[in-house]
Amino acid sequence: METDNLVALKDDMVAFIEGHGLRRLPGYVTEDVPAILWEGEDNPDSWKDFVEMAKYAGALFVTISEVKLEGEELDELVEEADELNFPDEEATELIEAQWLRKYAGKVGYIQLGFVHQGVVFLHETTTEWYERYQELVEGMESFGDIVIDDPDGENEDL
Repeated sequence: METDNLVALKDDMVAFIEGHGLRRLPGYVTEDVPAILWEGEDNPDSWKDFVEMAKYAGALFVTISEVKLEGEELDELVEEADELNFPDEEATELIEAQWLRKYAGKVGYIQLGFVHQGVVFLHETTTEWYERYQELVEGMESFGDIVIDDPDGENEDL
């Protein structure tokens, strides 16, 4: 299986979910919803155990969501990294953002979920490049939130 693109894995997940008689609900469970995250990093097939647990728990459906890295998002990220680091063309953020271009159009994250007794259970599968992408985005967002004083004594967001 190609580990840089999770699209084939998603197809396997869909077939497995349907094979267990469960329905799929296309939807993403946000971070503001109380949830329990499945721990199965050591087992690449832990998502199968997760689906079987959903069935055992009596779930009627499993939520499924994917994140594909879009070229437009990368263009914006490269532009933002360039603006933050101008004139340094060797800045780490800019190099990382440009490096990510080879993953444009690929699926880097899949989330499965089900609800049982008012609690959301989640399973997340991610690629290394997607984790690096997320870290880069979060780092640049936090850098953009820094407030500096301008010479006139007014605060200005970067």
